[in-house]
Amino acid sequence: MTEPAHPHSAPELERQVAARTADLTEMLAYLAACWDEEKRLLARQLHDSLGSSMTALTMHLSLLSQHIPAENKAMRDRSAQMKQLLATIIETNRKMQLDLWNDKLEFLGLRAALAELVPEFGARQGLAARASLPDEDGHYSRTQGVVLLRCAEEGLRNAAVHGQASEVEVILDDDGEQLMLTVRDNGAGPRDCTAAMNASDCHGLRLLRERARHLGGELVLLRGEAGGAVLRMTLPRETPA
Repeated sequence: MTEPAHPHSAPELERQVAARTADLTEMLAYLAACWDEEKRLLARQLHDSLGSSMTALTMHLSLLSQHIPAENKAMRDRSAQMKQLLATIIETNRKMQLDLWNDKLEFLGLRAALAELVPEFGARQGLAARASLPDEDGHYSRTQGVVLLRCAEEGLRNAAVHGQASEVEVILDDDGEQLMLTVRDNGAGPRDCTAAMNASDCHGLRLLRERARHLGGELVLLRGEAGGAVLRMTLPRETPA
């Protein structure tokens, strides 16, 4: 008769640790997905409510401005100031929506989202940023697309903030069996990649790693052959839900 494993035996402890790790990975992935959905809904509300209201106000102000007498310079100047203020609010609202959720990912796919994200990030940060993308979007689930886009965003931020890079490249590959997104820069690069991935203040990388694991893939941080950092996420292909 086989005796039950002692609760403190090595195999049993390993089993418990593995089960606990899997539970935590699943919970982190669930929480991250919920957070993404909240951001998507908030971005949609900003677009549908605030965006529409600001557009309507712009149209009403233009109509009112047409009735201001040409000799009333003070009123015309005030009208021009209001138009500029509205334009600033509309642009700020647009940027907030994009920071929360990239609509191109949902309506046009990951390729279109990356094609917009990478050059805009480079322009804001003052660095050379380019994207190497397939000719067409592959087949992947919405969850995979979100996680790959988050990987690109995290890699770009790390290149600019931590690596102090002047050049960064985002590469999306699809070999039919797996999806691979790579962010490569010419910055300082990590001295110890393992320590950098496990650092207590690198919450973005650690969360991405768990999300990749939950989807059956992996996230690795490497030092480039010529220096700089290489952040790579690999996910198995799956049929979109």
